[in-house]
Amino acid sequence: MKKTRKLTHARPLLAVLLLLPLGVSADEHEEKTWDGLVAIEDTDVAAAFIDPNADFSVFQRVGVLPPSVAFRSNWKRDQNRSRSRRVSANDVERIKADVSELFLEVFTEQLEAAGYEIANYIGEDVLIVRPAIIELDIMAPDTPRTGRSRVYTASTGAATLFIELIDSMSGDLIGRAVDRRAARRGGGFATRANRVTNRADARREFRVWADQLIAFLDQHYVKPEPASEE
Repeated sequence: MKKTRKLTHARPLLAVLLLLPLGVSADEHEEKTWDGLVAIEDTDVAAAFIDPNADFSVFQRVGVLPPSVAFRSNWKRDQNRSRSRRVSANDVERIKADVSELFLEVFTEQLEAAGYEIANYIGEDVLIVRPAIIELDIMAPDTPRTGRSRVYTASTGAATLFIELIDSMSGDLIGRAVDRRAARRGGGFATRANRVTNRADARREFRVWADQLIAFLDQHYVKPEPASEE
């Protein structure tokens, strides 16, 4: 069976991608959005759009860029109003880096498990996934100074995923989706939350998003057949 290539470094791909112009073409009879895409009906996410003229069958590999991460407005300020251990600017940057790394790890694992080859380069057969996590709201962040304090919550947090699908060669935006998920634990009852439980909950929600992307890709292009063993 053909081995997959793991995404070890996406910066070179990202640097090239940022130099490519964004532009799409769609059927003039379709109702288009501001960026030329048309809405997909009966989708599992909050909203999804696609270029109806895009040929997804040409893509045989997927490149996932590390997501940018942004907290909801006033998140740090609200946290420091309600807790004795303050969240520092360094804590915010560390959490954002951890979330971005975990997201990339989960998406890579899920795509590879589904049979998609991961690429870290541009090419005619490479589809780029450009994600962004916005409005991140962690209810009980675990900081290094938390010590023996314990936090109990029924909802560990929420986040919105904004994701774009891009033709790596042309830079054309050919798909876009947005969805928001909230992580709840213990059947709605308050349970202890810390860095370990927060990470497990985030991994579970990221896996749902990854599986939704895989379901979309399975519908729109055929994965390459594994190489036959002689």
